[in-house]
Amino acid sequence: MSESIAEKIKNYRTAPFDARFPNTNQTRNCFQNYLDFHRCNKALSSKGQDVTPCQWYQKVYDSLCPMSWVEEWDEQVENGSFPGKI
Repeated sequence: MSESIAEKIKNYRTAPFDARFPNTNQTRNCFQNYLDFHRCNKALSSKGQDVTPCQWYQKVYDSLCPMSWVEEWDEQVENGSFPGKI
């Protein structure tokens, strides 16, 4: 893992601007980062690689998403009923 990624994760304060989600409502941004985190973890874990870069997505969705949503989505992932494609 490069030092620049580790430094970005360490110095993270709040979600940066994402041109895919220019509107005030950040619901889709929240959901997309949740999906990206789980996809990243799944992809790197299956290859036996370090999953530390995936923490970036986790920090973004933690700062954007209400915790009640994240808890519900985590339960759905565990039960196999999550609506997103991971």
